Amino acid sequence: MKLPSIIAVLLAAFNLNAYSQSSTWAFEPDEDAFSPDALLDLSYLNEAEAGQSGFVGVDSAGDFILGNGKPVRFWCMGDSYSRPQNPDRTPRTMQEMEHHAKWLAKRGVNMIRFHGHFNPGKDDDPHSINAAEREACWKLVAGMKKAGIYTTVSPYYVLSCRPGTDWNIDGYVDKQPFSILFFNETLIGYYKQWLRRVFTTTNPHTGIALRDDPAVAIIQIQNEDSFLFWTEQDIAAPQRKILGRQFGEWLVDKYGSLNAASQAWDGNSMTEDDFAGGDVGLYKIWDMTQERSGGKQKRLADQLQFYTETMYNFNTEIARYLKEDLQCSQLVNAGNWKTASAVKLLDCERYSYSANDVIAKNHYFSGTHQSPGETQGWAIVNGDTFTQKSVLRHPRQFPGNFKQVKGYPHIITETLWVPPMNYHSEAPFLAAVYQSLTGVDGFYWFNTGEKEWRHPSKANGYMPSIGKWVCTTPHLMGCFPASALMYRRSYIARGEPVVIERRSLNDLWQRNDPIIAEDAGYDPNRDITPPPGSNITAGVNPFAYLVGPVLVEYDADPSQSRVTDMSSYIDTAGKMITSITKQIELDYENGICLLDAPQAQGAAGFLKAKGAIQLSTVRITCANDYATITVASLDGQKLTEADYVLVQAGTTNRPTDWEAKAADVNGKAGFEIVNYGKAPWQVVNTGATVGIRNASLTRAVVLDMNGNARHSLDLTKNGDYQELKLPEDAIYTVFRNPNATLSYTTAVANAPSQHFGVTLPGIGLVTFSGIRNVSKVELLDMNGRTIASRPVNSGKVEFASGSQLPFGRNAILLLRAQTSAGVRYRKLVTVK
Repeated sequence: MKLPSIIAVLLAAFNLNAYSQSSTWAFEPDEDAFSPDALLDLSYLNEAEAGQSGFVGVDSAGDFILGNGKPVRFWCMGDSYSRPQNPDRTPRTMQEMEHHAKWLAKRGVNMIRFHGHFNPGKDDDPHSINAAEREACWKLVAGMKKAGIYTTVSPYYVLSCRPGTDWNIDGYVDKQPFSILFFNETLIGYYKQWLRRVFTTTNPHTGIALRDDPAVAIIQIQNEDSFLFWTEQDIAAPQRKILGRQFGEWLVDKYGSLNAASQAWDGNSMTEDDFAGGDVGLYKIWDMTQERSGGKQKRLADQLQFYTETMYNFNTEIARYLKEDLQCSQLVNAGNWKTASAVKLLDCERYSYSANDVIAKNHYFSGTHQSPGETQGWAIVNGDTFTQKSVLRHPRQFPGNFKQVKGYPHIITETLWVPPMNYHSEAPFLAAVYQSLTGVDGFYWFNTGEKEWRHPSKANGYMPSIGKWVCTTPHLMGCFPASALMYRRSYIARGEPVVIERRSLNDLWQRNDPIIAEDAGYDPNRDITPPPGSNITAGVNPFAYLVGPVLVEYDADPSQSRVTDMSSYIDTAGKMITSITKQIELDYENGICLLDAPQAQGAAGFLKAKGAIQLSTVRITCANDYATITVASLDGQKLTEADYVLVQAGTTNRPTDWEAKAADVNGKAGFEIVNYGKAPWQVVNTGATVGIRNASLTRAVVLDMNGNARHSLDLTKNGDYQELKLPEDAIYTVFRNPNATLSYTTAVANAPSQHFGVTLPGIGLVTFSGIRNVSKVELLDMNGRTIASRPVNSGKVEFASGSQLPFGRNAILLLRAQTSAGVRYRKLVTVK
């Protein structure tokens, strides 16, 4: 090993020693009782019931809207809690489901994804369905609906489908049918029957079928399958012959005959060719990743066009079947997969998705993780080796780097900063910041099967190990609230597009390089190490994804592509990237991202080395080598004016008794796990001081993990800043104005100058006056429940004292005013 590598390993080992339990606190939160006095509860951002105004739609700009046309942003989660769990397989009760849903909503979630396996087993009738999966899906939709959380249903995953003998799919008995669904009419027929049984049968927990339930927002046709991924090379010979015959028919339509096609290819031939018998050979996908010329290049262009159009036509037909035959009103997404070449093939994949309403991808972030034997890819055991890694030093690998098809919503249906890598608190922060900037419409964190938090525990319920695919942990899920709040309430500005690439379809078929490509995504099931980046040597700097939106249009004139001059935003020499909005700055040399917006500010990464971090309203000093500090307005006002501000602090966490030693991992500094540990999590103490330039904020309320007040502290005045050394053992602290005025300006019925004047002569008496064009005012608690409702008479409404308003002192309430046109305005008010 070279000397620099030895030094790196020793430094990594030194950093690891920070996990002495004297510098941590045990993560052992109480089960959430959903106290109405909780100061942190984001469930008010959700509708009282998902779908109450109709089915989710898409506006002309390609963004999600609710049934009433109101724009909506989704903070998402993969969810398998409704499945019976190992080892006892006890079914979930609806009471458990509703508790789980309320817990997610409280932390900002308003969309989940059911990653389904509805196909029957290999020994079952292929026309039947996995009834247990359908029941789990039904139960999840019903439970989430009551908490205002929508559901994305993904009904088919090729990895879990293994046809049996009676399925009559030649070459596939107890073998995963990669690529077969796109062209084999027998499998397509079974698949349609599975869809019918899932979406048209009445859900016993709601009384309506999923097709009629607006709480189901998106149907994803299939998960992680494509003609354009390496698995294409495993298509069994009998099915490859069927596909080759279909290619032959396609060629006859294009050229008039197979002989004419051969002439167009300059006579290029394969041993599988039998033009007289109608058989045409197919090159394997590897050839499409290579530079080719002459007749072979021409033939590959035709094969790529055929593959892409076959997938496009399949996606079109399934959407037609769902919407016309089954009468489903949901949005449809085709798939979410990567390709064998992000440069030469990914645009073809995305073009095939444009047959449907929503574009998606799966994209994980990870260092190297190598596990001995059968645990590779799904568990963490002693003897594993891994490397630590942060997106902040590898920004090209950020999962949100998405070349968006213009006019479509874009979602990342699976993502995770994958353990045992431990730089997790940056993940929700970066997702919120860059989703807001670029207009990507949703990250679905993968995956929860827990009622509340996931504590260190066995990966499969019985084998000595801890789980790898977990997200309800202290510094991933624990850092949701501030991130979800600033994303869903649009605190961060959306940028103007910095790239609009226009690509002709012929460009796609010829595999010409685009002007910008995404780096290949990490595949947790098939990649031991993260794949290399894009190999484009010319074109647009890939850091453009972190400057602003990058868009693409297909079947368009390439000469009309437009690229913003980003020289003032991308400093390659200094390793700095600034957003086009000037609100986000990423220093990828030192691994620090700064956010500076009027209503939300913060810093993520290796903060200790930065020293004092001065933002426009917030000052942060952090003694932690790595942390994420987010400051977000709770009442929607600018931080300089807000009466309630959430300060959220994330560090790192490891299981109790975790032990690892320095190791060389494929020539890189890393670790070998000596003891994977046990519950509870040990969370590294917060060593940060935060000041806010807002003189009215004089008190701080330290919260527990359920958003309940633990105790109060005085803020210290330090120049223009109200300052606090954050508690070492708390993630959430609310800075507040104890003398907050209870009048505020809001837009009411096109009269933005109107005020709701709030006077509180005593506990429980609330008077709103000066109200025009509003027919009704409601008071809601932080769980979205209506406490009281009154009509407006002569511009005034009163809520009488007494038991009619069952809240205590210092409760935060939600005011909802409803106009005669049905428009609602929401506002936090405080009852002192």
